[in-house]
Amino acid sequence: MQSKTNKRIKRTQRDYNLGFKLALVAEVEKGNYTYKQIQKAYGIQGRSTVLVWLRKFGTLDWSNPILHHMPKSKETPAQKIKRLEGELEDERLKNLLLNTMIDVSDKQFGTSIRKKLSSQQSKSSDKKKR
Repeated sequence: MQSKTNKRIKRTQRDYNLGFKLALVAEVEKGNYTYKQIQKAYGIQGRSTVLVWLRKFGTLDWSNPILHHMPKSKETPAQKIKRLEGELEDERLKNLLLNTMIDVSDKQFGTSIRKKLSSQQSKSSDKKKR
């Protein structure tokens, strides 16, 4: 597509031949332009005209367009890894702290806070069988 952004051409419906439609669909599906940019550049007046062509002639699934609003991360992959490793270490320490608190509570107060899954599961399965 040759860019003619400074001069817009208004077209009529009879100008849209199959080759023209397929060329525009190919440009959008390659990712070079959005369908709205194509509409503006070629002066296509209908809001959904190009979208209809994409659904009809395109190879991608345009039946349910999904808006993706991904925040642009200023974080490099190395920075992201370092941040995630720090978060993982924090969670490990939190887990260790909670387990230690449970152990102290069990010793000081004689409680058994932890669930014993294997014994409870066998009892509940015996009740279901009866």
